[in-house]
Amino acid sequence: MQTYPDKHPIRTEDGTLTLYSSTYDQAYHSTQAGALTESLTKHVLPALHLQHAKDHLTILDINYGLGYNTLATLYHIRKHHLETTVHILSPELDEALVRSLKDFDYPPEFDTLKPVIEALSRDLHYEDKQCTIDILIGDARKTVPQIPTSTIDIVYQDAFSPQANPLMWTREWFADVRALCAEDAILTTYSTAAATRMALHENGFELYEYHPEGTRRSLVASSSPIEMGRLDGLEWIDMELKIKRNPEGRSLRDGEVV
Repeated sequence: MQTYPDKHPIRTEDGTLTLYSSTYDQAYHSTQAGALTESLTKHVLPALHLQHAKDHLTILDINYGLGYNTLATLYHIRKHHLETTVHILSPELDEALVRSLKDFDYPPEFDTLKPVIEALSRDLHYEDKQCTIDILIGDARKTVPQIPTSTIDIVYQDAFSPQANPLMWTREWFADVRALCAEDAILTTYSTAAATRMALHENGFELYEYHPEGTRRSLVASSSPIEMGRLDGLEWIDMELKIKRNPEGRSLRDGEVV
């Protein structure tokens, strides 16, 4: 596997491999949950479950990174023989990383996806009868607002943490994301930080704590209210009450972070 001066591999709890970035001083995935487990339980499974009634899904995967969220989505669709078609758009700053992933040591669950991985590494694009994937190389703050659609059904908000990469978690960032979303879009993220919740709330998202089995809680946001009972482990967050109890709470703002 190709290596870089600012990254080194880490074997995670579920046996899958991730990378540690010295630039951001973080691993790409939770080493405790595991790379594949985190992608499935915090992003793919809840989002696809909540959007299962749709024949076609447009997914915004932020950011591509090692590609686990995108590949886990295809793995789940193929494993369960779903007829849903998908178009995945994924911004990514590190083109060299994407180009190297044809040699990455992915888990055996992704063995049938090797043609997809190779095409994305070579062309930054893959397409077959069921799925289309486009990797958008560049700064997501610039590439995402240029996406010519307002029908995103699912957003995987999976950038490096608010502490390490705050510009990917500001009120203005989520405004750009919200502008692309369909009326019933679902956003998933591992971050449950108060500032993240505030930024999403200020952009009109309904917020829910999600307690997936076998890993730590995460956050699900929706452009419209989710009927309770549609997903086990989902608990509505009363943001107005939280704001009343903590009027000092603030979202991150572009002009206040570096």
